[in-house]
Amino acid sequence: MSDNDDNEKRGLWSRLFGKEAPKPAPDTPESDKPEPGTPESDKSAPGTPEPDTDAPREEPSQGQAPAPAPQAQPAPAPEPAPAPVKRSWWKRLTEGLSRTSSTIGAGITGIFTKRKLDAQTLEELEDVLVQADLGVAAAMRITESIGEGRFDKEIAPEEVKRILADEVEKALAPVAKPLEIDTTHKPFVILMVGVNGAGKTTTIGKLASKFAADGKSVMLAAGDTFRAAAIEQLKVWGERTGAPVLAREQGADAAGLAYDALTQAKANGHDVLLVDTAGRLQNKTVLMAELEKIIRVMRKIDATAPHAVLLVLDATVGQNALSQVEIFGKAAGVTGLVMTKLDGTARGGILVALADKFALPVHYIGVGEGVDDLEPFEARDFAQAIAGIAQERM
Repeated sequence: MSDNDDNEKRGLWSRLFGKEAPKPAPDTPESDKPEPGTPESDKSAPGTPEPDTDAPREEPSQGQAPAPAPQAQPAPAPEPAPAPVKRSWWKRLTEGLSRTSSTIGAGITGIFTKRKLDAQTLEELEDVLVQADLGVAAAMRITESIGEGRFDKEIAPEEVKRILADEVEKALAPVAKPLEIDTTHKPFVILMVGVNGAGKTTTIGKLASKFAADGKSVMLAAGDTFRAAAIEQLKVWGERTGAPVLAREQGADAAGLAYDALTQAKANGHDVLLVDTAGRLQNKTVLMAELEKIIRVMRKIDATAPHAVLLVLDATVGQNALSQVEIFGKAAGVTGLVMTKLDGTARGGILVALADKFALPVHYIGVGEGVDDLEPFEARDFAQAIAGIAQERM
């Protein structure tokens, strides 16, 4: 058939069916065709051994069903993750005071390693202690205690640390007093004072959590009306602890709010009322006048209120904490101290200087952001932690 005939046929196919005619498969030579009944896949590649056709085949017996295919085993359930191990207070305390203890410990080791005790070594030690903000009086007491009967003799750094811990404990033991909630006052009113940034509002929240865990009914008053952030922060703590919060708009009268809070807490039978206050030191006269007014109006309801005035101090401010105690002591009659942020400074010895100068009770210390990082103050634990003396404790 000629090419023209093919073209005519393809054209006819296209007109009839709307597509080109299929092309015929090319002829396969006889020699390449597989034998009948033999699939192409059965051909062995060159060099491949033939299968063992004599091997017996295991045929299922007549009437016996073939064995079922093995079922896939379900993947084992993942083991639950271990619960986080709660660190002991001693562990958190030593870690929190590590910057202070490392600074003091490095100084002691550098001074007393393979050196005899003389006036120069004691003077160097005194400088190390003063730089850690223990205060001049405490530094002199400690160096004198170390020097007794040891002149011109070698003394191991470990022994110096032990004496340091003993002297720090002696200084702090008289002021390490827990905060006692007098149940004859209902509510027991705690006025919280301190400069902005000391952690006052956060400390209020942590105390509320602790009191609530002890079964006490707590109410909060957002008396720092100059800072919107403080008001909102206290509301968050109220939600966390289940404590009602009395708050007003920013700029409201703090004394009026405190008056209403005490009235409401008394009517509702709350055990504890925590009152936040502003902490502006830019104008000391205004600050003092406001605190005095808050106390004055609360005493119109309860002549004994507030029953505790807690000053929250930031350990990172060092010696400036001394002046803060003086200012707030005159304005509000501070009854006790809470020291925060000891984990953020190498000058944790400021507590010793405060005890020497003011002898005010230290109720709580904080070494972190968590609720469990604020605990009642223990002189012995603090002294050994600051001296870097390792203890096996839970």
